[in-house]
Amino acid sequence: MASNYILRVTAGPDYDTKTHQIVHVNSAEPVSIDSDHVKADINIRVKNYRGLPHGSPESSPFFEKHYGDSYAITFAFRPKENINGDDLVFGNDFDHPIRDRLPPGFGVAMKFVKWAVDPGLDGDVYADEPYLYGPLGSSANTIHVGDLEDEYKGEGDFGLEIVEGGSESGNTVRSEKGVPELEAGRKKWFIVEENRKQWEWESDRTYGADFFNGYLDFNEFALKLPVVTIPIMQYWDGQGLRPVKRSHTLRYVLKNRATNKALFVVLFTLYLKEDVDELGNVKPGVEGGMPFDKMSSEEAGKHKKMLDTDDDTVD
Repeated sequence: MASNYILRVTAGPDYDTKTHQIVHVNSAEPVSIDSDHVKADINIRVKNYRGLPHGSPESSPFFEKHYGDSYAITFAFRPKENINGDDLVFGNDFDHPIRDRLPPGFGVAMKFVKWAVDPGLDGDVYADEPYLYGPLGSSANTIHVGDLEDEYKGEGDFGLEIVEGGSESGNTVRSEKGVPELEAGRKKWFIVEENRKQWEWESDRTYGADFFNGYLDFNEFALKLPVVTIPIMQYWDGQGLRPVKRSHTLRYVLKNRATNKALFVVLFTLYLKEDVDELGNVKPGVEGGMPFDKMSSEEAGKHKKMLDTDDDTVD
């Protein structure tokens, strides 16, 4: 079943996919975003990548240093307004219910993730628009606090490389707030609500953050935890495999929850291979996993006909 799909990654300043750029996964060149809320550069790394665009590097020098990890979302960002440490969150959200599509073992998986990956993770998977967010300060594996009006650029074939700590002024800010120097201590500090509320992600100061782990396998489309392995194809976005959608999306967002505004959004989207042409372009009507009732009658008819003739492909 997984072999029938191909992955594409896009990123943009908000949820509207029309604002998104295609991410060249494992490339050193980041996607750059400049909006009313943030200026950001983003690198996406996926080990053994076999997705779009065709010809993308299968790996990244990142995995020579992180051999146990399977993917990474690495970014440098400069907020254009102050954001309280309790309000800047990173995680997954959905614009439709997933409560009826949660996989067996989900509860066990969540307990492990909160214990081993992100103790600050919180959300409501049973809501009409479910979400799982954690404060950026505790969710990110690495945080770097830079200078005001600074640029945080990658070098050579590596791209962005985030080192825990900061510039001279950035480390002064961390020290004055009592944020520990090392990753484990910084995460524990940001878990405490009172601490987070003392922290400000300052307007025009540049920060670096890296989020990575080895639990999500984008080639087998499986969540692999020590306590349980979940084949997530049919649960990828809570929509099932058929018949309504031809694509399925996992969404990551950096968000100011006080204003409910996204700073940036990254989409990992699975497409049926037959919905991608030989040049790697997604065919009309499939973009973003558009439901049939949102397409024109002509496009909907075309794709329903394809479903009727290709049922074996999506079973």
